[in-house]
Amino acid sequence: MEPKKSFSRGAGSSANSRPRREFASSSSSSSPRTSSASSSSSSRPRTGSSSFSGPRPSSPRPFSSRPPLGRSFNTSRGGSSSSRPRREFGNSGGKRGPRKGQHIDISKFINKTVITEEAVVFTPEHLFKDFIIDERLKTNIIGKGYEAPTPIQDRVIPHILHGHDLVGIANTGTGKTAAFLVPLIDKVLKNPKEKVIVMAPTRELAQQIEMELKGFVKGFKIFSVCCVGGAAIGRQISDLRYQHNFIIGTPGRIKDLIERKCINLAEFKSVVLDEADRMLDMGFINDMRYMLALMPKERHTLFFSATLSPEIAVLIKDFLKEPVMVSVKTQDTSKNVEQDVVKIKAGEDKLEVLHDLLIQPEFKKVLIFGRTKHGVEKLAVALGKKGFKAQSIHGDKNQGQRQRALDTFKKGMAQILVATDVAARGLDIAGVSHVINFDIPETYDDYVHRIGRTGRAGQKGKALTFIG
Repeated sequence: MEPKKSFSRGAGSSANSRPRREFASSSSSSSPRTSSASSSSSSRPRTGSSSFSGPRPSSPRPFSSRPPLGRSFNTSRGGSSSSRPRREFGNSGGKRGPRKGQHIDISKFINKTVITEEAVVFTPEHLFKDFIIDERLKTNIIGKGYEAPTPIQDRVIPHILHGHDLVGIANTGTGKTAAFLVPLIDKVLKNPKEKVIVMAPTRELAQQIEMELKGFVKGFKIFSVCCVGGAAIGRQISDLRYQHNFIIGTPGRIKDLIERKCINLAEFKSVVLDEADRMLDMGFINDMRYMLALMPKERHTLFFSATLSPEIAVLIKDFLKEPVMVSVKTQDTSKNVEQDVVKIKAGEDKLEVLHDLLIQPEFKKVLIFGRTKHGVEKLAVALGKKGFKAQSIHGDKNQGQRQRALDTFKKGMAQILVATDVAARGLDIAGVSHVINFDIPETYDDYVHRIGRTGRAGQKGKALTFIG
C-alpha cells in the first residue's frame, strides 16, 4: 500500500618509532605503516572482602544557533555543537543541564544516492593471528569468527600492546570495542593482577562491552563487574568483593561506588573512555575528571570517540601522555543509508503519516527516535493501540525493562523500537531496515549517530526525518 504522504524530491607486532599521529582512510591500504602487529560470573573464586575502603507537536521547536566554543581540535566534527551538558536518563552522578538546540540545514537529511558499486576492499596490515598476543586469546578470537581486523583494530591494537596512550577516532560500528578489549585482555593474561576500568556513556553500551568481553575470555579466569545505573547497586557491591580484572560501567554509577568505598581506583592502571564525546554531551565531564584524578599518574589511558571537541582536547592534554592519535573516520554518514525527509503539512497528523509508512512491507525492523522520554512512551503506546508490536526504551524505565525491550526488538519479536538518544550510540542491532526521526534531533552529531543504527555490516538502510 502506498503512503498517503510522499517524500520530498530534494537532492540530495612492534613499532620501532612511536608516531604521534596516524591518519588513515578505512577504504585504503596505502596508510603509513607504523607498527608490525581489535554481569560477572557466578562461578568465580571468592577472595573475601577487598581492602578497597505524544508525539510532539507537529512543528518541532526552533533551534538556536550558537558560535563554536574556541578552536576546533578536529575539523571533521561536521557542525556539531561543542558543549551540550545533558543527563537524559537515570544514571547516578552529575547534574542535568540545559542542552541548546542547533540549527541544522534540512538538506543534510536528504541523500538519495546509495552507493551500489563495490567499494574498495580494505587490506589490513595484520591478521589476528599475526598479533603478538596470548595463543589462548587467539583461539577465542578465531572461534568468534574473527580473522582479519577492521581498520581501527588493525591500526590501534599494536600501539595498545606497546602500552602507548591512544586517541582513536572512528565512525560508529567499526569495531572499536574489540580494538581495545583484545590488547587489554592480553595484558591481564600476562599479569593476572592487572585491573582495567572501562567507562561508557550508557547502560546498554556498557552491557554490550561486557558481553563482548565474556566472549573473548571464555575459559579464562578473567572476571568482570558491570556497574550501571538502573540496576540494583547491592548486587554490584557484592560482585565487587569477588575477584575481578575488569570494571565496565557508566561514570555516574562508578562514581557512586567509589564514594561508597567499593572501588579503589588507585588499583587500576588501565582506563578506557569509550564514546568520550557522548559522555561530555551528557554532562559527565566533572565525573570523568574526578575519576581520572584518583587513578595512578603512571597509567595506560585510551580514548575512543566518533568526534573530537575542544573539551576532549583539554582532557587529552591533561590526562594522556604523548598519545598516539589514530583516525579511520571517513564521511559522517554511511554510504549504505538512503536519507530523505517526510514533510508534514499544516493540519496533518504526524501519527497517521507514520502509520501509513509502517504498514508498508519494507518497514520490517524500524527504530524510531523521539526527543523526550514522555513523548517516546506516548508514541509507543499509540502505536500499540494501532496494532503494531512496539517497544520503548528511555530513561524512565529501569534497567531490566530497558534490556527486555531491547532484546525483544533484537530478536524480531517487535517490529518497532521507539527510543530517545539512549539508543543512538554504540548499540549494534542487526537488521534495522529503517530509522525514523519522528522528532528532529538536537544536533547534526545526534542525527549521524541515530541513522548509524541502520545500513550496518554492508547492508542497505533508509533514514527518514519528519519535518514541518
